[in-house]
Amino acid sequence: MKGILGLMPDGYFGSYLTLAVYALAMIGLVAGTLGLNRLVSPKVPKREKLTTYECGVEPVGTGQSQTTIRYYMFALLFVIFDVEAVFLFPWAVVFEEIGMFAFIEMMIFIAILALGLLYAWRKKVLDWL
Repeated sequence: MKGILGLMPDGYFGSYLTLAVYALAMIGLVAGTLGLNRLVSPKVPKREKLTTYECGVEPVGTGQSQTTIRYYMFALLFVIFDVEAVFLFPWAVVFEEIGMFAFIEMMIFIAILALGLLYAWRKKVLDWL
């Protein structure tokens, strides 16, 4: 059999040739779409569009501001505990079939999560203000 639809050669290098053809097709599709967008899109240059913000209050001062790391830590903890909570749903669905060993493992998992939450609470990472 000769590769994909009989057009590409079989064998070791045939796989790479197939990959190269698909990569070129992908690059061509992206370049064509971006080029078509550039040709078709309306261009109405105005002074207002060249400012930093097109709507809202006029920008005053620099664009930099000091932000405390507490907000980032709070968001990071949310993501960590949210992702870990996702592991509980499949476990709960098959809870009756997996037996006591999996139950004990999940209790250890929840205990580790609880220790992490306790540590964050003691370090006052969860205090918003």
